Amino acid sequence: MNASPYSKNSRMKMGSTPGAGGFTLIEMMITVAIIAILSGIALPNYREYVNRSHRANARNTLIQAAQWMERAATATGTYPVSTASPSQIPSGILKVEGDRYTVTVVSTASTFTITATRKPGTGQASDKCGDYRLDQANRRDTVPSTRSASMTDADCWNR
Repeated sequence: MNASPYSKNSRMKMGSTPGAGGFTLIEMMITVAIIAILSGIALPNYREYVNRSHRANARNTLIQAAQWMERAATATGTYPVSTASPSQIPSGILKVEGDRYTVTVVSTASTFTITATRKPGTGQASDKCGDYRLDQANRRDTVPSTRSASMTDADCWNR
């Protein structure tokens, strides 16, 4: 009798070969553990990378706003006053890409301070660098009460 390759006996032999049954529970648990460990490392690093890019956007907005204030002072002889009504400072220069910071200007005819404050409810609210300030003398710092003790002004402004 000539047995076909698809007979009942030949199927049993094929299914009983070692390694043909799929994953074991141990193999699956090891895979899940490896994925969990990699996620635990990658996710915080990714969040920090995103926060750092939004910090850069805030710093760039502060610098551009300061440049605008200097150009306005060159043209008129004084800085635009932030309390003037209507405001002499256009709101468009105070917009931060990503909308995670609010930028405010406090100015007199001879001085100004521009502050980028983290918006609550965004991922930036827990940022370790805190809020940024820039003034007419190009002094760049962070608001000390909002910055983590492990960070310095130089760390925050240069990263």
